[in-house]
This record gives sequence, structure tokens and C-alpha cells, in this order.
Amino acid sequence: MKIFLTLIAFINLILFACSDDDNQLIYDYHAHIEQPAATSYQLGDSLKIQINFESHTGETVHHINVRITNKATGIEVYSKPTNEHVDDPSGSFEFTDHILLNATNGFSANSSWVLEAKVWGHEDGIEEVTSKIEFTIKP
Repeated sequence: MKIFLTLIAFINLILFACSDDDNQLIYDYHAHIEQPAATSYQLGDSLKIQINFESHTGETVHHINVRITNKATGIEVYSKPTNEHVDDPSGSFEFTDHILLNATNGFSANSSWVLEAKVWGHEDGIEEVTSKIEFTIKP
């Protein structure tokens, strides 16, 4: 009986020993910031945002976020989309938007800003990739 139980335990070990890590997908995500292309803008300009989020292995783009923060203070003035869970199975997702660089939207002249584009997998932090660019606003 002892040999039989040992054999059953050994078979279970072989069948269930593979960890979930062996079955994880490789997303190889990238966030390609196409716009804004300039590094300097005037207060009152319209800022075009165009970012191509993609999985270089063709896997689903699960989550994205685009933020703009003041470089000196860290204050966030822009964060979209409202629902970060986009689940695009094509392996590519294009985000586009426009925002006026004015005081109403939190922008000010003579300041530096950071646009951050982030993409990640089904769970928070899974293969998370962040791309950043900086721009300034002149009076």
C-alpha cells in the first residue's frame, strides 16, 4: 500500500509540477509615441496625441494609459482613456486625442511637461512598458 501511495504522489508531482510561468504569454509590448512630435508649443496650441500601442508578438493589447504631468510639480493634468482595459486582440491599438494647452486644462506657460504612454498585460504590471517624451510651453 505504501508503494502504491508513493507512486500516486509521484504521478501527481509529474502532472502538476509545471508552474503557470511555463504557460505565460510573451507580449513584447511597445508604446510608440507618434505625436506630439515637437518639443516646444505655445500656450493656447492644440496638442495632437497619437500613440501606437502594440504587441510585437501579435498578442492582445490589454491595458493602456496616456498621462501628461508637470515635470517640476508632478501634477497630472491629463489621463486617458477613462477605461484603461482596451482588449484589442489584433495586437495593435492606436490611441488618438487632442487637448488645448491652456489654463483651463491645467497647463501654464514657461513650464515643462512629460507625456507618458504605458501598456501592460491582463494583470497590473504584467510586461508593463512605459515610453515618455518631454515638451515645453512658451507664452
